[in-house]
Amino acid sequence: MKYLLLAGALLAANATAAITVRDDDGSLVTLQNPAQRVISMAPHVTELLFAAGGGDKVVGAVNYSDYPEAAKKIPRIGDNRDIDMERVIAMKPDLIVVWRHGSSERQIEQLRKLGIPLFHSEPKKLDNIADNLTAMGQLLGTEAVANAAAQDLRSKLASLRAQYGARPPVTVFYQVWDKPLYTLNGEHIVSDALKACGGVNIFADQKTTAPVVSIEAVLQADPEAVFATAEKDYGGVNLWRPYSMLKATRNGNLFTIDGNLLNRAGPRMIAGTAVLCEKLEEARKHRK
Repeated sequence: MKYLLLAGALLAANATAAITVRDDDGSLVTLQNPAQRVISMAPHVTELLFAAGGGDKVVGAVNYSDYPEAAKKIPRIGDNRDIDMERVIAMKPDLIVVWRHGSSERQIEQLRKLGIPLFHSEPKKLDNIADNLTAMGQLLGTEAVANAAAQDLRSKLASLRAQYGARPPVTVFYQVWDKPLYTLNGEHIVSDALKACGGVNIFADQKTTAPVVSIEAVLQADPEAVFATAEKDYGGVNLWRPYSMLKATRNGNLFTIDGNLLNRAGPRMIAGTAVLCEKLEEARKHRK
């Protein structure tokens, strides 16, 4: 009987064991039970939560959380810089997933004062996307779905690296916007995507994550390929067509890609990386 009672006590303890994971800020996040009411503070976070099997647990999200299709129906709490705190409180979340790069520190401090557990999601490397999935699966109690999704991403990423990582390097200018002319440095996850494909970011050594650069600086670096995303009211790679002296223009390597696949550090970024790899391979074939 003692053994039965002991076994019962152990089972009860395990049933209520706290869930603890480490987030991208290095902080430990602990929940007493799997989260049932989650607020997403970034579009890439919304994608991660759905991919981890927790889409039905997301009660609030910021603007532009438009993937997958079901995400469009989630009530909005503002954008990633200005949220409606009263609405957040009314939603009674038991977990809020924040993005420090897009969320102001003031907003995060306000959220922290509510006493609701915060998980900071900001993948810096492609491998961290899968890590986020597994962590969210633990927090949501959806480990089976999340772990399978994470393993699928890791497998696809490994295949891309094996196929393209050792190919002859291609220098790249990654254009975020043209007025002013923004790019990304080597610490940004896009640079890791380029690296997986054998690409070299010409502004990797910049100290600012998203530095403003000059046309002259790009021309001087003379990248072999230029990438820009297709956005409304944005000229994209058209900026470089008049510069015939630029190697990327001369060789026909001005590429437009879907920003949703690369500018969000969510599961679709692996598919975006595959597109990058294909375009860089095309650039290699254009060499004269």
